[in-house]
Amino acid sequence: MIYETAEDWIRAPHKRVALFGMSGLGKTHTAAMLREEAEWFHYSVDFRIGTRYMGEHIVDNFKREAMRVPFLRDLLRSDSIYIASNLTFGNLRPLSTYLGKPGDPAKGGIPFDDYVQRQRQHRAAEVAATRDTLLFIDKARTIYDYDHFVCDTSGSLCEVVDPADPFDPVLSELAGALLPVWIRGTEADVEELARRFDRAPKPMYYQEPFLRQLWDDYRAATGTPGDAVDPDAFIRHGFRRLIAHRLPRYEAIARRWGVTVEGAEIAALRSPADFEALIAAAIERRPGAASH
Repeated sequence: MIYETAEDWIRAPHKRVALFGMSGLGKTHTAAMLREEAEWFHYSVDFRIGTRYMGEHIVDNFKREAMRVPFLRDLLRSDSIYIASNLTFGNLRPLSTYLGKPGDPAKGGIPFDDYVQRQRQHRAAEVAATRDTLLFIDKARTIYDYDHFVCDTSGSLCEVVDPADPFDPVLSELAGALLPVWIRGTEADVEELARRFDRAPKPMYYQEPFLRQLWDDYRAATGTPGDAVDPDAFIRHGFRRLIAHRLPRYEAIARRWGVTVEGAEIAALRSPADFEALIAAAIERRPGAASH
């Protein structure tokens, strides 16, 4: 790790961390607090995915839908209107909408093959956007004159890397420049996230073999052909299995590459100073950690 001891972290003139873990446990909230209340540059991987790497796909999808409306079709073809995505750190719906959900088009679904293709696009975009972290560390310092840097990773980071590989190229680069910090949730947190997801299911990223198995299992269990699958029912069905799939991968990243903090500890933060103290404590309690 780039900070071997709590003292290394406390004394570091340039503090750099990468927050990772399940969506909904405070990654973006914490990064925003550091950005707004102290001299931290906030780099959002999801924002980079949606603007730099998936932006054209997202807007093209808007245009396809607009072309179905005769009034808008004429304006688009005459280049009389401009369609853009208003994606922000706090509003990633344009990206989620593009990823979509597989199933019955009458219920908002898209064909499974199209869904898989968009998943592949997202994987490539997430790898590229995560590796761009190093580029933005340099920009934050040389252009914007920020001393500290927080990378707000995507919830699917663990799906696009191999935590068991000590030479994984993405994790090697990330951990060589920042301290990966896993925000770990409890069973109660998982239950709350599942309740939220059940109320408002949102598109997710899955490793392709896992996705295909999930799709086949769901259709076999319900006896439903692919083009009749209820998109929301399918992704609700897979949420807990996806979380169970991700948790050991998050843990492996933290064990090999970084430190762990609890979701409750993140929720209790009130200031950047609290955050810095929490990271120092996490370094100290890491198994085998050196101390002075």
